[in-house]
Amino acid sequence: MKHVLLTASLVLCAGGAFAQSAAESTGVNSALGVAPKTEDFIMEASASDVFEIESSKLALQKGNDATKAFAQQMVTDHEKTTAELKTLLASGKVQGNPVATLTEDFKEEVDELAKLDGDEFSEEYIDDQVEAHEDAVDLFKRYAEEGENAELKSWAAKTLPALQHHYQMAQDLDK
Repeated sequence: MKHVLLTASLVLCAGGAFAQSAAESTGVNSALGVAPKTEDFIMEASASDVFEIESSKLALQKGNDATKAFAQQMVTDHEKTTAELKTLLASGKVQGNPVATLTEDFKEEVDELAKLDGDEFSEEYIDDQVEAHEDAVDLFKRYAEEGENAELKSWAAKTLPALQHHYQMAQDLDK
């Protein structure tokens, strides 16, 4: 299995732009510590923001008090990062197409959350937040260190500490 993964990784990384996009979407870039292409970063960062906002709005209705407090901060902070990314794109210094609605995978997660109530809801929401923020920290760190667009690289580095804090908060709630 390791040989198959390694071979697949090398093939995907050796290809052109399409292969790099495939490598990002399959997690190969993350496993190898390779920065995503700018377009991939924009799509993944914006999709993550949409998920954080939508799932957290649901948590504001269904969660316990601790979950609601966390969810409110997620809505506030991720609406801010969404606005900042849109400003960067509008400036013309960064090219890309952000995701404006839930991706299919994230929609499924939110739909599953909507079926839950009480402690079961809060537990699943926090588990989702731990996973989403772990992924976001990895994405932003890789782009901040080796991204191809200087403006976006700077923004990723500036945003990373808040995402790391969110990740730690979610882990603390998960205990």
